[in-house]
Amino acid sequence: MCDDPLLPAPVAAALAEYRALRDANDARWGEPPLSYVVQAWATVFLSGHHGYWATALRQVAERHPDLPAAELEDHLGEVDPDRVVRDALAGDVPDNLPALRLTPEGCALEAGTRVVLGDGPFRTALLLDSSRDEPVTVVVDGTPYVVAPRGAKVVEVGESVLVGGEPVDLSPLSRRAPAATVRVRAGFPCRWSVTGANGQGWYPEGAPPKIDGLRRPYFHGDDLVVAVPAEPVTVAVTRGMEYTFAEVTVTPEAGAETLVELAPERLYDAAARGWYGGDLHVHLNWMGEEPAAPALAAAAQHGEDLHVLNLVAGNVASERVYDVEALRHWAGKDLPWSDDRHLARLGVEYRNDLIGHLTAFGLREPPRRYHTGFQGTADWPPNSVALEELRALGGITGYGHPFHTPFGDDDPPDVVLDRGRSCSAREIVADAALGLIDTLDVLNHSSVAATAAVYRRLIGAGNRLAVTAGTDAVLSFCRRGTASGPPGWERVYANVAGPLTAESYAEAILLGRTFATTGPWLELTVNGYGPGDTLELAPGQRVEIVVSSIGPEVESLEIRTADGVLAQGPPGRLVATTVAGEPTYVVAVATGGPHPRTMHRGAYAHTSPVYVNVAGGHVAREADVRWCLAWLDRLEVVLREFGTFETAEQLGDHLDLYERARKVYRGRLTS
Repeated sequence: MCDDPLLPAPVAAALAEYRALRDANDARWGEPPLSYVVQAWATVFLSGHHGYWATALRQVAERHPDLPAAELEDHLGEVDPDRVVRDALAGDVPDNLPALRLTPEGCALEAGTRVVLGDGPFRTALLLDSSRDEPVTVVVDGTPYVVAPRGAKVVEVGESVLVGGEPVDLSPLSRRAPAATVRVRAGFPCRWSVTGANGQGWYPEGAPPKIDGLRRPYFHGDDLVVAVPAEPVTVAVTRGMEYTFAEVTVTPEAGAETLVELAPERLYDAAARGWYGGDLHVHLNWMGEEPAAPALAAAAQHGEDLHVLNLVAGNVASERVYDVEALRHWAGKDLPWSDDRHLARLGVEYRNDLIGHLTAFGLREPPRRYHTGFQGTADWPPNSVALEELRALGGITGYGHPFHTPFGDDDPPDVVLDRGRSCSAREIVADAALGLIDTLDVLNHSSVAATAAVYRRLIGAGNRLAVTAGTDAVLSFCRRGTASGPPGWERVYANVAGPLTAESYAEAILLGRTFATTGPWLELTVNGYGPGDTLELAPGQRVEIVVSSIGPEVESLEIRTADGVLAQGPPGRLVATTVAGEPTYVVAVATGGPHPRTMHRGAYAHTSPVYVNVAGGHVAREADVRWCLAWLDRLEVVLREFGTFETAEQLGDHLDLYERARKVYRGRLTS
């Protein structure tokens, strides 16, 4: 009997192990309670506006009233996550978490009523929320739970709840409706949403109940049958950022099948121009509600028309590296669902929570090491060692979700390098100077504006880095903001020479022929040259810059050089002229506010630079070089205070790296 090509034996065994971890624990899969592990579970029930981190910090401050505010973050792993969820919701009742309010006067159930088809079973999470000054025991499906005074507990309920021996009326949790079916068909794989009047999503049998960053239910495929209530439902369809949305509302007949034929229209066709869009940071499994098989990634990639998908193996907070079995099986090979327009590979997220997380695409073989610094182990060796190994294995490398703290173009490095452990890309300033890193995910799930500001400092200081994008989407999560969104909700487009292969795509990125986007098409030419190119000009020579955009979400276009914003204008087309003076770079930026096509705060696109050399000199702006030197000085302080090292030599390896980088930057000041 042959293996399923999408589920070879070692991958199937790993998937069964992940399900066992989920079943024995919860969406955290038994991982150590680092702050982001706790947050991952809590945000299954919270939307972005509920303020998980602020609520958690308040709880830490209550527990440690004498602790300085700057040190509160170090204790975020200690919070009571059930209480944080209750307090962050502040009385809101999400559709997946009804609340049983336990008051001194009695109890009351608050719920957004869910629709259940026919006589099917219904289970839901339930928040036990007590405002009583004494403990209270609540018996849920025969299991007693003690809720602390003014405490909270999240449990699962299916049949019964008793408080003080008295049954609670659970009828508000659900209502029964006669069943119908809709068949959705576009003629090619798409992303679908089937939604009831109450916002409830409906899914084909076996599809995980996923929602995206805008809380919209979705699944992927074509010609799919979905069980729905015999009442009005809205069917919407799209196919990633190159397509528009289309939708229709239908009222299916009970017991019958209603065919919905609906297809999105193309907004632009990047591949027809030789540009291929990729997501360089996607996880199959990394905790979550439903462990994900490779077939789910295949459906998502084709349903999003995502040209390049980099599925990364990585750990969470312990030694376990998720999807390493798949990496070992498929390293150096296109995944089975790849075709001439869709390429999928297994890569790596190499992780250290002090100096940054980085990804690799195009590996020929698995690396020897996947992480440092977890569970009290040493923050050693520097990430530079991993970068050298990953490159030797054929990978192109980039820092992912680089910066989380709001940061402006004129801010000093210590705004980002504040304190404590952080998965921000802190080592990148050294790695860039030494030519050890290829890209930076300017488009990411964290602070895009901060990352773009740091990126422009780095290229202004004479470093060559391509703009890339990595969503950090996690296919095993169903409801966790952008993490449960579809792969490719941000993409890096690379201008590929010839057919799409892992090698041709990697080469285009290494040459800097890229732009990253949340959806808009963004094009830049400087005297006819595009991103990644270098112009050799004489002083005073005229320069014409043309920027064009496609996409309804764009509100403003910018042309930037090393000296800042050169020109700004409305979407569509922006033209500016200047004359060559000091060596510089030119990038284009497109921005816009929140939009249904944009799953992360606002619309954004950013090109890699066109480099403008003048009289043989290349850009190395003094202010940017000195900013990088100040970064290295501050990073050394952070490492000495918060790093974990077993020997002085281990710390010394980091400091030697920084000193080598300083010599490069100082050389740029005198050249």
